[in-house]
Amino acid sequence: MQRMKIVIIHPNSLCGLAMRSILADMAPFVHMFREVDVVSYNSMDEFMEDGHQTVVHFFADAQTVRDNITFFTAPHRRCIVLSEGNDDSIEGFHSLDLYRSERELLKTFLMMFNTAHMAHGNMSHTLPQEEELTLSQREKDVLALLVKGYINKEIADRLNISTPTVIFHRRNISEKIGSKSIGRLTIYAVMNGIVDVREL
Repeated sequence: MQRMKIVIIHPNSLCGLAMRSILADMAPFVHMFREVDVVSYNSMDEFMEDGHQTVVHFFADAQTVRDNITFFTAPHRRCIVLSEGNDDSIEGFHSLDLYRSERELLKTFLMMFNTAHMAHGNMSHTLPQEEELTLSQREKDVLALLVKGYINKEIADRLNISTPTVIFHRRNISEKIGSKSIGRLTIYAVMNGIVDVREL
């Protein structure tokens, strides 16, 4: 049986690699993403040559979408346009502006993801209950401030604890989640309701 895929189509290989990295960071925390392969192509022709695929999401550059608009507007297609500034946006499509900072790009992506799931009445992207409980309440408090951009001393001041205690909690959080990456910690926090994406 063929696995479902998330397909990235972009002529710049580095853009495709960056998107694959973001999606790989999301995979452990999004049930749907655990069951799909993420593949990237440099062109629509390359994608078509690869044969029949079951695609759950497309991420494609604006020119590829414009050149293949009939394909991407079919009702069963889910496509996010990878734009380079506002001039590249296409009416009727969500877009991710690749010129934004990594933090802003991740925030936009998470907002679109949550909006899509709420619109479909499917919020099953959170972790199972027993996994959600791996962080203590204090660790969740520290994580929430960390992903909002606060440094250790600011977190300590806001939570009325010492800076070494913040560092201790950060170490525990990273061990439990399995990453020190702010991107991955942000994804975990949003997907588990520890922080609202609008607060980032």
